[in-house]
Amino acid sequence: MRISEVASTSGLSIDTIRYYEKLDLLPKIARGRDGRRDFSAENVEWLILLSSLRDTGMPMERMRYFAQLYRRGNETLSGRKAVLLEHAAHLDMRRAALDRCAELLAYKLKRYDEMTEDLS
Repeated sequence: MRISEVASTSGLSIDTIRYYEKLDLLPKIARGRDGRRDFSAENVEWLILLSSLRDTGMPMERMRYFAQLYRRGNETLSGRKAVLLEHAAHLDMRRAALDRCAELLAYKLKRYDEMTEDLS
């Protein structure tokens, strides 16, 4: 699969895909006879995972560590799982904080509606 197709499938820009490759975050990308990248299904899956991890706030250095573990093979399964469990815990804390903020916002909006009605 060509990089333009991967960009379309993954939702990432071509520049981001090249950046992730440069940072060595992806499994090896094959090259065609013409020297162009030939992305595998595994590469695309990784890009989608990396995009999700980044969108949810995982630091690039942690993503790099996760990719290094992956390249070392199945002996690192428990380490990779630990990275994802840690990130899931981080997301749970973020979700709770966002829920608290949403509740406060809803309360303030309700109060402003009440105050506006009182002025009428």
